[in-house]
Amino acid sequence: MAFALGLQPSIVGLTGITGWYKVGQEFKAAQGDIPELAPKYPTIENLVAVEPDLFFAGWYYGMKPGGDVTPDTLAPYGIKTLLLTESCVHLDKNRPAASMELLFGDMRRLGQVFGKEAEANALVEGWQNDLAAIEAKVGDNRGTRVFLYDSGDDKPFTAGKFAIPTAMIAAAGGENIMADMETSWGTTDWETVAARNPEFLVLLDYQDDAGDAKLLNFLEQHPAMKETDAVRNKRFVALRYAELTPGPANIEAIDKIARAMHPEAF
Repeated sequence: MAFALGLQPSIVGLTGITGWYKVGQEFKAAQGDIPELAPKYPTIENLVAVEPDLFFAGWYYGMKPGGDVTPDTLAPYGIKTLLLTESCVHLDKNRPAASMELLFGDMRRLGQVFGKEAEANALVEGWQNDLAAIEAKVGDNRGTRVFLYDSGDDKPFTAGKFAIPTAMIAAAGGENIMADMETSWGTTDWETVAARNPEFLVLLDYQDDAGDAKLLNFLEQHPAMKETDAVRNKRFVALRYAELTPGPANIEAIDKIARAMHPEAF
């Protein structure tokens, strides 16, 4: 989000990137010489050392409820916090279900903070036009049952009611079968997933040695999941972490989901 607004001159450091996934050349080029202060969760010391005015993060995106780094623990150092809206459900259960406004609203707020309202509004308007074009192509081809598989063997880790992939799947003409899970990201059980018989899969490609192939192979061996329509027909799309967490890559990812799910419409 910050790179999309050209905020690099204002960024004194990044955290939580290389410890979770590999970044592409495009990200590295945009990052330039901005240092990564911590590969996963930062410490207070990591942040205070570079004397920032603002920490743009979220719950389980750089901060943990009750952890060492929170808006309250940063405040005494004069560091304000801009919270990723998708993550707010971890402290406030009275939230609306996921929509693309999770991305649009945060983009507008970031623009306001840095005096780039016009640029942020232009980006959002462009994304909305792109989504309208995808929706027009998908047409009446809606309601495909979709399961997002992030990770986990004993229990699958997936996206629930408040996670942006639920809105992305809907924008692509699908329906997240775990949209009734009262969280953003969390675990469920294989019996529930198999009983809801997904017709299409979104696999999270962490770009490690095995990538999404490892996830698909696991599902093909699983006694319950191998009987589902999606696994039997090998209907899936693999998306990167950056495409399934709030950010500009969401828009292209929705296009990828829609094309893979409804190839006849594109």
